[in-house]
Amino acid sequence: MSTTAITEGEVAALWAAYIGDRKVEIREQLIIHYAPLVKYVAGRVAVGMPAHVEHADLVSYGIFGLMDAIEKFEPARGYKFETYAVARIRGAIIDELRSVDWVPRSVRTRARQVESAMQQLESELKRTPSDDELAEELGWSVQELQDTLARMSMTSIAALDEVLDVGEGDRITLVDTLQDLTASLPEETLDDAETKRLLRQTLTRLTDREQTVLGLYYFEGMTLAQVGDVLGVTESRVCQIHTKAVLSLRTKLGELIRG
Repeated sequence: MSTTAITEGEVAALWAAYIGDRKVEIREQLIIHYAPLVKYVAGRVAVGMPAHVEHADLVSYGIFGLMDAIEKFEPARGYKFETYAVARIRGAIIDELRSVDWVPRSVRTRARQVESAMQQLESELKRTPSDDELAEELGWSVQELQDTLARMSMTSIAALDEVLDVGEGDRITLVDTLQDLTASLPEETLDDAETKRLLRQTLTRLTDREQTVLGLYYFEGMTLAQVGDVLGVTESRVCQIHTKAVLSLRTKLGELIRG
């Protein structure tokens, strides 16, 4: 996920110049510098996509997200641009994919059923339900549940770096809350102490394996297959673990947003 080879000082100078006068030519230099981020994000989104989804198309969608990130980024706030941009790039890609409604209707229907069941069990159990408990709530076999979780993961319905609109112009990604389970959450997105406390509490409900999968995938840059090698399980099983963990976090965030 490296960017083009110019020094940190030169990048800082570009940002200072761009913030100062918003010249198009300076923005183009920033786009060129950060273009590898787009290829990186597009590559991760492309994993498991149907054959008709072209990687080049994903990159072109992502460029718009990068341009938007450059336009809205505020260096003075002290946050790393790459972290900010990755979520916006991925959001632009997913928004475009959704606009053509490429995800099979059957997968969307099952995804809604799983999310509803997850929400119900989270409320009752005060923890992430096991596969057996979730399957029983849905009236499915465990194998049916695991197959559905895998399909949901591979179609990017459930992902931590999806950009969510939380009202009043604020946007947040679940991955923002996972940088460090013991650290404060980003002040620019979640400035309410109770919200941060509840989200940290939700993270501790995840199993050690679920936390490991999220950490290796989102912060170590591993593929799902590589995570599977570390844990000694199949890539399909990693997909299932990942999706279930994300749904648990999305459920809690949804509750917080709704108040």
